[in-house]
Amino acid sequence: MKIAMFGMLLLLSPSIVFSASAKTDVDAITHFIKQYSKPETQSKVSPRTPFPKTEGATVTRLANNLLQLDYEGFTVWLDCEKRAAIKFRYNAQRDTGSFKRSSNFYLDKKVPKECQQYSGKSYKAKNQRYDRGHLVPANHLDYSKSSIKATNTMTNILPQAANMNRGAWLLTEEIIECYREIDELLIIGGVIWGDNSEDDYFVKSHGVRTPDAFWKVIIRGTGSNERVIAWIVPNSQLAKRKQLDKYLVTIDEIESITDEKIPVVDYAKHDKPRSSWMIPRGCNKG
Repeated sequence: MKIAMFGMLLLLSPSIVFSASAKTDVDAITHFIKQYSKPETQSKVSPRTPFPKTEGATVTRLANNLLQLDYEGFTVWLDCEKRAAIKFRYNAQRDTGSFKRSSNFYLDKKVPKECQQYSGKSYKAKNQRYDRGHLVPANHLDYSKSSIKATNTMTNILPQAANMNRGAWLLTEEIIECYREIDELLIIGGVIWGDNSEDDYFVKSHGVRTPDAFWKVIIRGTGSNERVIAWIVPNSQLAKRKQLDKYLVTIDEIESITDEKIPVVDYAKHDKPRSSWMIPRGCNKG
C-alpha cells in the first residue's frame, strides 16, 4: 500500500521528514530525482510561449535518456527507462474555452515506442481501483480542441489511486481552475517514484510502475505580489479531498526532494500556508 512509505512521513513534521540528515525512504526518493529531474535548464521552448498546433509532441532529446515533450499548451518531461513522465509544466489562464474532453486515450506517434507505456487502456488489477490519472488536467486546456486532446496522451497519464485522483489531486485542479480567473498561474509538478514495488500492478500491462506520490506547485503573481502554494500528495486511496491540507509543503522542501529549482522569489520558498487556498464562492469549476 502507498501508506507503507508515506503514512509515517505525513504524521511527522516537515522539519523532521525532509531533514537532510533524516535516514528515511526520502533518501531513496531524493537520489532518484537528483539523477533524473534536471531538464529545465535545457528547455527549448518557454512555457509562456504558444506551442505549435501539431498532432503529437515536439520531441527534444536530453541527457540521461530523457525526452522533453512540448504539446500545445504544456510540457512534459519523459524518462524513457521508466516509460513515464517525471515532470510537467504549464500556464493556466482565464477560462475562455468549452471543448469537451475525449473519452479516448492515446499513445504519441512521435515518441519512441520504447519510451512509452504499452497501452492506452485502463489500469486494471484485481481488487484495486486505479485511474488513468492526468498530470496536466484536460479542463485547464479546454480553449483548444488539439490541446485538450493532447492531455489524454499516455505520456501525460500515470496510475493514480482512484480516491486520490478524484479527491486531493482533483481539489488542487479545482483551486487552479478558480484562481486562474484572478491571475495567470504557472503550474509545475512531477512524480515521486519511491521504491515500493508492492503496488506495481501495471508493469506487465503497461510497462510502467506505480508512483508513490505526486508533487505540484502553483505560482500566482510576480515580485512582491507573488504567492505560492505546494503539495506532495501520496498516491494512496487515503488521499481524499479533505486530507489535502496535510500534504502542504514549502518550496524549500520540494527543491530538497526533487533537486528542481522552482522559479519563485526567495521569501516565498520558506512559507507554507496553514491551509490550501479556498475555493472562491461562485467559482465555476467546470
